[in-house]
Amino acid sequence: MTLWFVSAAIIGDMHRESAISPAAQAALSSAVQGGFVIGALLSAVSGVADRFQPRYVFAVCVAFAAACNMLLLIAPIGGLFAIVLRALTGAFLAGVYPVGMKIAVGWGQRDRGFLVGLLVGGLTLGSAAPHLLAWQGGAQWRLTVVVTSVLAVSSALLVLMTRNGPFHVTAARFNAGTIKMAWTNKRVRKAYIGYLGHMWELYAMWAWIGLALAVSFAHQMAETEASQLAKLVAFSVVAAGAFSCALAGWVADRIGKAELAIIAMAVSGTCAILFAMSFGGSVTVTIVVSLIWGISIIPDSAQYSALVADYAPADAVGSLLTFQTALGFALTTITVQAAPVVANKLGWPLLMAMLAIGPVVGIFAMIGLRKSAESGKSVERA
Repeated sequence: MTLWFVSAAIIGDMHRESAISPAAQAALSSAVQGGFVIGALLSAVSGVADRFQPRYVFAVCVAFAAACNMLLLIAPIGGLFAIVLRALTGAFLAGVYPVGMKIAVGWGQRDRGFLVGLLVGGLTLGSAAPHLLAWQGGAQWRLTVVVTSVLAVSSALLVLMTRNGPFHVTAARFNAGTIKMAWTNKRVRKAYIGYLGHMWELYAMWAWIGLALAVSFAHQMAETEASQLAKLVAFSVVAAGAFSCALAGWVADRIGKAELAIIAMAVSGTCAILFAMSFGGSVTVTIVVSLIWGISIIPDSAQYSALVADYAPADAVGSLLTFQTALGFALTTITVQAAPVVANKLGWPLLMAMLAIGPVVGIFAMIGLRKSAESGKSVERA
C-alpha cells in the first residue's frame, strides 16, 4: 500500500520541477481512488475474491500496480498519462486491500477485530511510508517512486509464502445475488453506512494533511522549513494510526466492534474541529492535535470489515468486503478531488472541520447496529 499516496507525498517537489495546475494535482491523488473503485466493482460483481486463490490474486495485482507506479518515471509530470497510471495503480490495488482482508478473516472468528486490525495497521503504515521517503529524499521525488515500487513487489513475494486459514471458504460459483445483501441484510447495511461515514473523513485527511500542515506552519516559519517539517509530521500522523489499529482490534473483540468504532469516531471528529481551531497558530499545538487525529481516525476502519465478516455468509465475505471498499473509495474520489478546491474557496480550517460530518453519520449507524444486534440476541434467547 506504499503505492497509494506516492503522488500526494511528492506533489510539492514535482510542482517545483514542473508547474502542475491545482486540478491536475488533485487528479493525481483522486485518480487512485477512482481506479480503485472501478477495480473493486469489477472484482465484487465477478466474485474474484471468493472464487479464486486470494494469495495469487494479491500477488499478481500488486506486481502490476508496482509496474504502473514505476512508469511515472517516464510520464510527463502532471500530464494525462501520469493521471491514467495513477488510476491503473488504484485499480490493481483493489486486488490487494480487500483480498488481504479475505485472507485475514480466514484465520479466525472470535478475534477477527484484532486480525483485521493488524492488516489495516499494515495498510496504514504503508500509506504513511511515501511521506517519510519523500522527507528523506528531499527534492529527489523519483527515488520515492522507485523505493515504493520495490517495497510493493516484495509484498507480492511475501504473500505467496503464506497459506489460507482454517476458516477460508471458496465460493463454488458466481452468485450475482451476493451483492444484494449489502442492502437486504440490515446489519451489513449499517456496517456499510458506518464505513462510508469513516471514509468521508479518512482519505481526505490522509491525502491532504501534508499540504494543510505546510500551509499552517508557514504562518510561523519560512516556507521551505514549513514544507520539510510538514512531510515528517504527515508521515507521523498517518503512521501513528498503524499502532492503534492492532490495539483497537484487540479491544474491539472484548468490548464490541461497534462500541470501539463509536469511541474512535467521537475522538477523530473532535480532532477535526480542534485542527481547524489551531490552524495557523502554535506549531506544537497543531502537531499534537494532528497526531491524536492520526491515532484515532483509522482504528474503526477494520471493525466495519470485521462486522461485515461476522454478519455475512462465509462464502460471500470476499465479495461483500470488496463491494464495501468500492463504495467507500467512490466517496473518497469525490472528497479527495474536492478538498483542495474547497480549501481554496473557504480555507483549510473550514475544510478540515467539515470532515467531522463523517464521524457523526458513522456514530449514528453504529448505534443503530448495536440496537439491531441486541434485538437479535433477545429473539434468539426467546
